[in-house]
Amino acid sequence: MRLNEIAFTDARPIDGYGPGFFRVGGEVVQGAVLVLPDGVKSWGGYDDLATLLAAKESLDVLFVGTGAEIAHVPAAFRRALEEAGFGVESMASPAACRTFNVLLSEGRRVGVALLPV
Repeated sequence: MRLNEIAFTDARPIDGYGPGFFRVGGEVVQGAVLVLPDGVKSWGGYDDLATLLAAKESLDVLFVGTGAEIAHVPAAFRRALEEAGFGVESMASPAACRTFNVLLSEGRRVGVALLPV
């Protein structure tokens, strides 16, 4: 089996997560978090659309981690993001972390908004 080293650009991968926290690029972040190509920010959850909409120019797809289990995101939340031109994919937070890291390693313009597990 051949293993290749993954080289991330300026964006920081998600190294791990646990009850109430995420580890992004070696730094522990408590609570909900938004990981974008230009950095890591606290995220206020589904009511915090302004933070997400401000990131429109830096990404094409936004993954939404819904916590420990997959759940539907609120319809108004999804509609606002799609009307702004985002591709929105919701999934459980662990799956969103993995998917984000894979696409990030491919050089894609992706972001992830994560609710804690």
